[in-house]
Amino acid sequence: MVLEVVFSKRFENIMKLTSHLAKHGRDTAQAKAEAMQLEGQFLNAASSNDDYQQLCDDYVDTYRIASSPSDIDPESQALLEEIFNTEGPTIGRYEWATFHAEGVTSTVYKAKKIDDEEEQLIVALKVMNADQLQPPHNAYREVRILQKARADSIVPLLDSFKQPGGNITRKQCSMVLKGLSSALLHLHTQGVIHRDIKPANVLLRSMEGPVYLIDFGIAWAEGDPDSEPADRKITDVGTTCYRPPEILFGCRGYDGSLDMWAAGCVVAEMVTSNHYQLFDAGPLGSELSLIKSMFSTLGTPTEANWPSASTYPDWGKVNFQQFPAKSWREILPTASHTAIDFVRRTVCYESTRRMTAREALDHPLRKEFES
Repeated sequence: MVLEVVFSKRFENIMKLTSHLAKHGRDTAQAKAEAMQLEGQFLNAASSNDDYQQLCDDYVDTYRIASSPSDIDPESQALLEEIFNTEGPTIGRYEWATFHAEGVTSTVYKAKKIDDEEEQLIVALKVMNADQLQPPHNAYREVRILQKARADSIVPLLDSFKQPGGNITRKQCSMVLKGLSSALLHLHTQGVIHRDIKPANVLLRSMEGPVYLIDFGIAWAEGDPDSEPADRKITDVGTTCYRPPEILFGCRGYDGSLDMWAAGCVVAEMVTSNHYQLFDAGPLGSELSLIKSMFSTLGTPTEANWPSASTYPDWGKVNFQQFPAKSWREILPTASHTAIDFVRRTVCYESTRRMTAREALDHPLRKEFES
């Protein structure tokens, strides 16, 4: 009979064995393959979970992962860098936080518990902003239920904590703005529309950069055989509150200005003290909720500020309440005049009036961040 051991524990032991083997002369690929083989043998040979763990620990003996990358021999260092971004941030008691996946209300990182005298752990670290969670999502309830429902067949909750801060430095803001604008300029010059610009798709390799734009799963490219015709692009693109208004009303001939609206929403989050999303699509991410949020923030559009709206297939099908536009100072109370100018010129109804990626790259906001 093969024991049922939770994945996190098996993964932890494989990593320990791999590091041990790499330290003692195996190359990276050999260490990984041999570690997986050994772990499988220990799993098959053990009569209990404790017996399995003892076999793994006995093999590793007293060897422990070094407490910092500089203490690790080159082979182990190469292996760890393959697994982790060893320049990634420390969150709570966990270091080398490396992006793994994103959900609707959270981001998951893989990280390593900071070394102590008792244990070495590689964990899945789920990071949520409790202030932005709306029903039915509730981080505190999730913690209570996981504590109550402990079982071998349920992912174990090892720790829960509140992390103070969450601020992004001016230097990092400058890097994100430059990296995002440069990436979009290159893409748009190549006839590519990303179609899913959002904070989770703008990554820093370390807190010192560089910045990468990721996730091209729904990108569109001019001339690509698997991309839709230019005037019949799909409208089911973007992520909830970063979706621009034209696709909410059926526009299928959109261009790179779609990315610029979303980029403006990202910058708006960066320059507010609490990093709140500019618009709210509601707990279910509905288009009507998002439209109402846009209209109640920017004002219900008129022919003057959105002349192309009347050409969209779904415009005029619903009568909307007439909301007055809020001032940008009210929308972004803690932002500078320069930051407000950047957001105002990207987050505007008429797509032809939005800044281009070149204009965004040259905007004085980046110099302001650097000052």
